[in-house]
Formats: sequence, structure tokens, C-alpha cells
Amino acid sequence: MFSRKLFLLFSIFVVLALVLAACGGGEEAAPTEAPAAEEPAVEEPAAEEPAAGEFAGETVTIFTAAGEDQIAAFEASMLPFEERTGIDVVIEGSGDFETLALVRAEAGDPPDIYNFPQPGLMADFQRSGFLVDLSAFLADDYMQQQYAQTWIDLGTVDGTLVGVWHNADVKSLVWYAKPAFEAAGYEIPQTWDELTALTQQIVDDGGVPWCIGIESSGATGWVGTDWVEDIMLRTAGAEAYDAWAAGDLNFDSPEVRNAFDVMGEIWLNPDYVLGGTTSILTVPFGDSPLPLFDDPPGCFMHRQASFIINFFPEGSVVGEDVDYFYLPPIDEANYGKPVLGSGSILSMGKDTPAGRAAMEFLTTGESVKAEVEAGLFVAPQNDVPLDWYPTDALRGFAEILMGADTFRFDGSDLMPGAVGAGTFWTGIVEWVSGTDLDTVLANIDASWPSE
Repeated sequence: MFSRKLFLLFSIFVVLALVLAACGGGEEAAPTEAPAAEEPAVEEPAAEEPAAGEFAGETVTIFTAAGEDQIAAFEASMLPFEERTGIDVVIEGSGDFETLALVRAEAGDPPDIYNFPQPGLMADFQRSGFLVDLSAFLADDYMQQQYAQTWIDLGTVDGTLVGVWHNADVKSLVWYAKPAFEAAGYEIPQTWDELTALTQQIVDDGGVPWCIGIESSGATGWVGTDWVEDIMLRTAGAEAYDAWAAGDLNFDSPEVRNAFDVMGEIWLNPDYVLGGTTSILTVPFGDSPLPLFDDPPGCFMHRQASFIINFFPEGSVVGEDVDYFYLPPIDEANYGKPVLGSGSILSMGKDTPAGRAAMEFLTTGESVKAEVEAGLFVAPQNDVPLDWYPTDALRGFAEILMGADTFRFDGSDLMPGAVGAGTFWTGIVEWVSGTDLDTVLANIDASWPSE
């Protein structure tokens, strides 16, 4: 296919030269023709073709927790790489990723590339000696060209670069009832003080500011952990957040206690939340934004991640029936405008030339193009243009991500399961139910594994 492009380019140059000559270019036309005829002979791009021969017949496996639809889009994104290099990229998916990935690593049969659903798991693998140092072939200046520094930091474990980011989801969002919001003359808050003032203004006008629901079967409570994490980033900063997620900063610390207190100013005020604490505890998280769509709305605002779109009423239109804004900063002077989110990160389980070539490609926007165009996620790579996103909502998420001073992964997902998916979740439920904060925080700290 590439040789046909060269032939076409050569033909265009020749035709242009002939046209200039026919128009009376005379002696001045001759110099134009000579370089044009020679241009295709400088076959610098074609010089890379032997690499395709070198890798022909080789296979690179990528092991992921993604489902079938995302795997299909992932495979489509990898097609240009396969055509250029001759490498067959095989993407293997499993809902039991964490267990199987560890079994394979311990058995000495890892995939070429892991697509970890969370950086905490990647860090565990690195500390067990299962991952490849990517800085051996991905230079610092190249990585800074492809990613913001915060993404590079999140792929670095104990000073070693072992992960590059594939995709991200944005959690620091507030959804609002747009028609009623605009009819009331409310403005999008740019600071936390403005957000709290708007909250009170809605009450003064006879409305209910917030809808919150945390019921999620065995995972009830996770909605509250996201609030605490977002507030921690805005009041204590990334360094304290990282220490907290790693277990080096206790839950019963001034920083975490303050995050609960700030959250409680909204959650525990019966005037601010539709149905009060009873609804917080009993309304399924997927149903909690639905009052935004009532006329008049049952509430005006709802803080939730980008994926909540999947729970909106059929036929509703983001930007018309409902819209969103970035959850404002609290202490922007010290901690900037952070974004909480989730995503997946790629690491090498084997060090091979073909695997290195694949990893380098995976740092580029081209490697996620089909997935972005399918509307599956927001891409962290710097070279992904906004016009690849199929909707205004997705473009907006991308702009929020690009404008973030700091990005941090969901903290509860980074903590040991007994805490992040255990006592932290149940602690939220207990706190909303009336248990004093001292007891809740002490119980969570006591559950942290000793090893």
C-alpha cells in the first residue's frame, strides 16, 4: 500500500511539472521539474519497511479486563500498527483479570503486555519483579511529549517507569437540571465557595440542591468514597492523597477528617439533599440522578462520574435536558484544579523488540483512535484531537482532563480490598446512618492489613 502512495505522489509531481512547462514556464520550469522527479526517490519512510520484515510472523499479546465491545475497538485501533510492522497483536480479555494475571506472572508465562484496570495492581506487580523498566526505550523527553507529567508519575513505581496510560474516565463532575437551572438564572460555580452559595440559594428559592443515592447492593457506599477522594484532592493535595491511598496517612488524620466534615456540610443537611439521609442510604446510585429530569426538577445538582449517562432516561440529551460542570476547586492557590478518575494502564510482562515496538505505539493517540471515535472513553495522550470525540459531552470530558493540574486514580481502588472495597464503603454507610466520625475512622484504620 505504501509503494502505491509513492507512485501516486510521483505522478502528481510529474503532472504539475508538465502543466508549468505547457504554460510557458520556459527555462524557469526546468528547475521545478528536476526536484519533483527526484522527490520520490528519497525513500526515507520506505527505509522503515525492513522492520516489517523483521517482525513478520511475530505475535504480541495484550491481556486486559475489558469486555468484548471494547476489545473489538482496541483491535481496530491496532490495525495500522500491525500493517506497518507485520506484528500480529492478539488481545485477550478476562473478567477474572486480576487473578489470572497473577497466576500467569508467577508461573513465568506472562503476556507481552498487561492492560491493568488500576495502577495499584500494576505497582504490586512491579514490586514483585514482574514488569519491565520502560525507560530503557521510552526516553523522558518523549514521554513528556506524549503525556502530562501527572500521567507519567502515575505510571512510575518507586522511581521506575513501568506503565503508560491507555484511557481515562472523569469523576469530578456535577450534573445539573439545565432548563430549570437557566430559567432560575443560576450561574456555573467556579469555586467551592460559589458552589456552597448556590446550594443555599436554591434552598432559599424553594428548591432542593442535591440528589444523592449510594445503594449499590454489595458495593453500597462507594459513591461516598468518591466524594471524600475529590475533597481530599482539593483540601490536602496530591501528596497527602497518595500517602493516604498507600496507608501512610491514617483515616483518623486531620486531612481525612476535614474531607468528611466538608462533605457532611452537604450530605448531612436535610435541606440540601432530596429525601435527606434516608434517601442517601436507600436510593440506588443509578436512580439518584433521575429527579434532575422532572418538571419541575426534584433536585438541581448531582455529583457523579461520566458513566452516569448510561442511567439517564432514554432519549434524554446531554446539553439540553441535563448538562454538567467541573466540580470546583476548594483551595486552588495551593492545590490547583485536580481531577479524580479511573482508567487503565499498560505495562510489559516480557521484554522483546516486538513488544517494545507495540508499547511505543500505545503511547500515541493513533493507538486509541477507534476506541475514542466509538465513544468508549477519554484518552490521556497529548496527540488526541478533540474532533475525534463523537459527542460534545465527551469532548467536554476531554477538555476537563486536559485542563487538570493533577489527575489521581480512585483512591479506594488503590487501597487493599479489605479497606477500599470493605470498611471504607461500610464506614460511609455507618457515618450517614449516624455513627460518630471518631468511631468510623478508627474502625477503618483498624482494618488496614498489617503486611
